[in-house]
Amino acid sequence: MRSPAPRALLATASVAVALAAADTYVVVLALPDMMTGVGLGIDALQEATPIVSGFLLGYVAVLPLIGRLTDLVARQRILLTCLLVFVVGSAVTAVAVELPVLVTGRLLQGVGGGGLVPATLAIVADLWPRGRRGTPLGVVGAVQELGSVLGPVLGALVLAVADWRAIFWLNAVAGLVLALLVAVTGGARPVAPRAVPAVVGLLAVVVTGLALVAPARLATDVTLGVPFVPFDGYAARLATPIGAAGLGLAAVWLALVLRSAWPVLRRADLPGALLLGTALGTLVLTFAASDPEREVVGPLGLALLPVGVVALGLYLWRHRRAAEPLVPRGVVRGRTGSALVVSLLTGVALVAVVVDVPVLARLTLTGSQTTAALVLVRFLVAVPVGAVAGGWALRRLGEAVVSGGGLLLAAAGLLAMSRWGDGALETWTATAVLVLVGLGVGLALAPVNNAALADSPPQAHGVAASLVVVARMVGMVVGLALLTAIGLHRYYAAVAALPDPTDTRALVGAGVVQVQTVFLGAALAAALGALVSLRLGLRR
Repeated sequence: MRSPAPRALLATASVAVALAAADTYVVVLALPDMMTGVGLGIDALQEATPIVSGFLLGYVAVLPLIGRLTDLVARQRILLTCLLVFVVGSAVTAVAVELPVLVTGRLLQGVGGGGLVPATLAIVADLWPRGRRGTPLGVVGAVQELGSVLGPVLGALVLAVADWRAIFWLNAVAGLVLALLVAVTGGARPVAPRAVPAVVGLLAVVVTGLALVAPARLATDVTLGVPFVPFDGYAARLATPIGAAGLGLAAVWLALVLRSAWPVLRRADLPGALLLGTALGTLVLTFAASDPEREVVGPLGLALLPVGVVALGLYLWRHRRAAEPLVPRGVVRGRTGSALVVSLLTGVALVAVVVDVPVLARLTLTGSQTTAALVLVRFLVAVPVGAVAGGWALRRLGEAVVSGGGLLLAAAGLLAMSRWGDGALETWTATAVLVLVGLGVGLALAPVNNAALADSPPQAHGVAASLVVVARMVGMVVGLALLTAIGLHRYYAAVAALPDPTDTRALVGAGVVQVQTVFLGAALAAALGALVSLRLGLRR
């Protein structure tokens, strides 16, 4: 693609990526209020896990399909579509008063937010020549990680002056503004929507929105309130005449859109996308729905994993037989395959710090979850700094040097963290180590993307970018589960060896052993990632 203002387009797309990344963590402080808003008690945390896992499911499961569509349709159109899906998801989340509606909104937010990343990375590959992509790729990686820092902060600021719904209304407004800026900075001639689908879609939004909001003046009116009366045996707002009408209009709109988009979807290998999406979705629901402090897999894990294995096997079979598979043949070759492995191992190192540093803080430093999370800020701020530095360093150094060096720094820091115990987080060296690990992880982000884009054909940049993101997310989800499993094993062994199982200090010590085990495993993953990075090329 071409753009009259490539830097402005990259800046706009990067802000959109940061907004979506912030939405991953924005529920950290708002989750109790969100649970109350949909009728869940504060003790029903297990029932509320779909609020978090639903976003991750949407983020990961459709990434390969969106990456493929990015290669078949104008990148700008994909960006705009993803932003609009994100806006709709934010609005649905904001008006939800029932858990299924809230989870649906979060799912749509994940679909729209996840699709922004491969589209933005592909735009970088289009607008910057092969030898000058390092800095813009570093910027994209930096803003993505910066969003994870700002998410809880922005959520806290909004909650200080308004309720949790205001967070998602602000998301919707910001998404609309960014969509307008993408349309302006992209420079492409806008494609006018077809009249009938546009009218049906607008009606679906208005009618379904009325059903979800259920304005008191309408819903309580003797005559106008009839469409808002639930069907017998139901209490949900969508289980009403107006809700059924809205869902019917949405189904008609979807059918019209699929009919017009079918040639592109067929070329993108929709069956393959469904199979691979199912495999990734079961992976997310198996591990992301679990409590990492107590269990390895979620409540449905044993039932979902076989489904995922079958779906993955069917996808691999289809990949060999399809004329145009979802992931074009030859994309995962050369340095791209190595880049995916490094991205996966980087995800393992990243998630270990994000999850277990607050756990260690709660065990040894404070009982406040908020205060424990603030300890992590030292690491999270360093990651985007490292990402920008890694992109800049690619001007003079090869991907292997930057990525391998960064992951070696991270491995050294994580090895030191594996010896942390009571009082370790109160020392100045803890800050230095967390910053060191953050810089090391950040340094690996741009080289991985740069190598994958450089060794994939231009018509497959979207797919290659999406696979890098998927690999990192899989590393985060599965890596945390595996490291937690090993840590829990050592924890229970330490508890079994206690002379007095009721000794609180001894139990805290056993918990510290679990956290140390996770850090040690993450150090090994980072070191292995540094070793694999050698295949990315030592020369610029």
